[in-house]
Amino acid sequence: MAAEILSLLNPWWEGEESPVIKEWKEKEVRWRPSWLDEISLEPFSLNILTGPRLVGKTTGLHLLIEDLLERVRPEAVLYLNLDLAPDSGSLRAMLEAYDSFRKSSGVKTSYIFLDEVTSLKDWWKVVKGYVDAGFFSKDVLVLTGSSSLRLRGEAELFPGRMGRGREVVAWPLSFREFLRAKGVKVKVTGDMERDLSRLLPKSREIRELFNEYLKVGGFPLSVNEDPRAVEYSIRSLEGELLRAGRDPQLARGIISSILSKAPSPVSYATIGSDLLISHRTVREYVRVLRGLMVLGSAMLKRGDKVFWRKERKFFFLDPFTARSLSIWTLTNFLNGALYEWVVQAHLLRRFGEVFYYRNSHEVDVLAGELRVEVKLGKPHRRYPRGVKVLDEENIHLFLAVV
Repeated sequence: MAAEILSLLNPWWEGEESPVIKEWKEKEVRWRPSWLDEISLEPFSLNILTGPRLVGKTTGLHLLIEDLLERVRPEAVLYLNLDLAPDSGSLRAMLEAYDSFRKSSGVKTSYIFLDEVTSLKDWWKVVKGYVDAGFFSKDVLVLTGSSSLRLRGEAELFPGRMGRGREVVAWPLSFREFLRAKGVKVKVTGDMERDLSRLLPKSREIRELFNEYLKVGGFPLSVNEDPRAVEYSIRSLEGELLRAGRDPQLARGIISSILSKAPSPVSYATIGSDLLISHRTVREYVRVLRGLMVLGSAMLKRGDKVFWRKERKFFFLDPFTARSLSIWTLTNFLNGALYEWVVQAHLLRRFGEVFYYRNSHEVDVLAGELRVEVKLGKPHRRYPRGVKVLDEENIHLFLAVV
């Protein structure tokens, strides 16, 4: 059985093309994910790749395998989807079968891809045991899982065992990456004002694509306008919540409350009062939704002080995710909130954390040295010096270079 699964999942051993690559080539809009370049291919490496479901991790792996096959022997590349491994014993059997195969083929260094590890209970015990035994000492490993891998703490179970490997996050397309996938290349020098000025001749085209991005976001299915995209997005979230031991219907209520109040800051207690649940329950569900890369949050910050107990701004990490959740919860949101979410999500990716400011005036987003106000849908007023004001005329250009 192990040999049959290995043969099925590794068609390049017989000189055939991966069916995943064949399907990718048929897509109208396709791209090579930028996060592939973060994966270390120098032995010994143990890379851990996480990201939301449907973001294209499996396709990305097969694109990386396609690149590898141009410079290494086919027998040196092993791909396993652990959805097909019913238990840890099956995983061991497949690894042992491959070890015999590669030795008989004279392979010294292997590139081993273990996909969807979160689908197999105690997968980490098998991998950790083999790493400690030196089984992979000359190899490169890439382990992938949904965002729940980090939520369950399994990504932190390999201290000192990753060699030259890295922890890599697979994000949905940013707006600049979306532009590139659509054939519009944006050169960024690091001088924001200069970069913005250079884009003025393309402003109309970029604006049209920005309006499209607000609808389809950065997931492969939605970018290609697959009619199943919303259904799959909702189903995958429900599945992740169940695997995390959480009630999807309670999560639905919490998300609905957040959508209806955005972009205003809100407390856990306020959300809890909407649903007649405790603020602790809300906080736990928000933690899970953040771990699943659905939701982000921004705390109030004044100067160097962060007010951890004050109301926070919640934002969704992808516009298509926000629209799907709006359909799921039957809850509308303000267009101004969507624009603010996109800015917050992009700056979170760049700076690692975002905040907001409120005192005598409010600034929507603080990130690094940037202070950004998203003015769409708000009355015109004067803003303090140093605040970057985004409106209909420049938000698309800002997101193209940030």
